[in-house]
Amino acid sequence: MKAMRTVMVSAIAIAVAVSIAVAQAPQGGQGGGRGAGGGAPGGGAPGGGQGGRGGGARGPVLSVTSPSFPDGGEIPQKHAGGNGGANMTPQFDFKWFTGVTPAEQPATVHAYAIVFHDIENVGRGNTTQDTLHWTVFNIPGTAKGIPEGMMGGDLPDGTRTGPGIRGGSMGAYFGPGAGPGPFHHYVFEFYALNAKLDLPATPPPTREQLMMAMDGKVVGKAAYVGRYHAPTP
Repeated sequence: MKAMRTVMVSAIAIAVAVSIAVAQAPQGGQGGGRGAGGGAPGGGAPGGGQGGRGGGARGPVLSVTSPSFPDGGEIPQKHAGGNGGANMTPQFDFKWFTGVTPAEQPATVHAYAIVFHDIENVGRGNTTQDTLHWTVFNIPGTAKGIPEGMMGGDLPDGTRTGPGIRGGSMGAYFGPGAGPGPFHHYVFEFYALNAKLDLPATPPPTREQLMMAMDGKVVGKAAYVGRYHAPTP
């Protein structure tokens, strides 16, 4: 009887050990990979994950910085479009990172676009349309950012001004204009694209047409937020 109990205990111990080993075994992707990577939009190598990486390695991601004001900070009056502001575009710098390490821009980036809007000023009384202040697209993919006081309209390098408060192709940047009271939050959205956008100048494109034209072309995206309200009298 004692021998039988010994055998049973040994069998149970072996079964437990096998179960633990199976549970802890790494789950590789197809082809013996290391599991699916998150992947920046379009940032990985063409054709998906190669080199046994399963779902593909995460590519460089776009990040935007600015010396004009900190991300999440108050937008200076010189960048405001109302309340006596100078209505100058802030300076923005484009950077790419893999994790925390600076990286080269993906070779697939051929253009940039910017969409600037007030996310708290409800347009047309509905939930799907906020206040679009300014858009610009076909910024060359070689650009490292945009300067303070960027000119409006269509520029010699191919940059085009899109829909916004000031209109279409002949429009220009129009900065924050919230009145006195609580801060409004303004978002600059930056899109790195794998192709320039072929949009007609006349009539100028709408916001919906601009966003649809970018669909499927996004290699990377970043956002930068600023707060603004009119100076207290």
